[in-house]
Amino acid sequence: MECCCLLFDLDGTLLRSDKSISPRTLRALEACRERGLRIGISTNRAENRAKPFLDLIKPEVVISSGGALVRCDGEIIFRAEFSPAETRRVLDMIQKVCGPETEITVDGETAHYWNFKSDPGVMDKSWSGSTYCDFALFNGSALKISAEITDETFPALKAALPDCDCLRHTEVDWCKITKRNATKENALTELRRASGLTLAEIAAFGDDTPDIGMLRLCGLGVAMGNAIPPVKAAADVVIGTNDEDGIAEWLEETLL
Repeated sequence: MECCCLLFDLDGTLLRSDKSISPRTLRALEACRERGLRIGISTNRAENRAKPFLDLIKPEVVISSGGALVRCDGEIIFRAEFSPAETRRVLDMIQKVCGPETEITVDGETAHYWNFKSDPGVMDKSWSGSTYCDFALFNGSALKISAEITDETFPALKAALPDCDCLRHTEVDWCKITKRNATKENALTELRRASGLTLAEIAAFGDDTPDIGMLRLCGLGVAMGNAIPPVKAAADVVIGTNDEDGIAEWLEETLL
């Protein structure tokens, strides 16, 4: 394939387990940019929660909140947002199905709200910057809502929100809830329309369930060595792990 754009998930993919990007990977990304390739990020994180990495990489494309917000060259080209009334309905359903003490996060465009039990910034500095909110009187809109779930509550919650896209993460007991059209694969379709890129010209890299559609849709789907089995099965190529400079090694050998 003729690759014009490289699109990377963050956690478990571009980021190492300690939530850093290796110097070797940064050098490889810059070398790709110097050769005319566009660099993109496609993450479940809210844009403001990914800011330290976006400032470091300076991507031309940013897909955030699991596909709910898409920027190309600094301009918003797609937004799929729950209205305040829709947000309230989802929050109430989470607490009804999963219990009133369930941890919840809400991605706004400029703020991130969380009824955390332990300060996330203490546990992981890359997750700092959340505003504590108990959601009792929350009346804002939301790009993405995440909820703490169990094996029993996730199927019930998904069934209770049939008009939403509900995806469970594999390494943590959380799920992401967005508008039905807020997925990474749909974000790619919007990117194609706005940028002139064809899907065949994009190589996408990922490791977890929300990345599967994106990897299948792009011209080249690349799974990390640490990816879950369904992601590896959906990919065209499996490379080294996120802690072994798998991305840098593949870029050096294949594109550089």
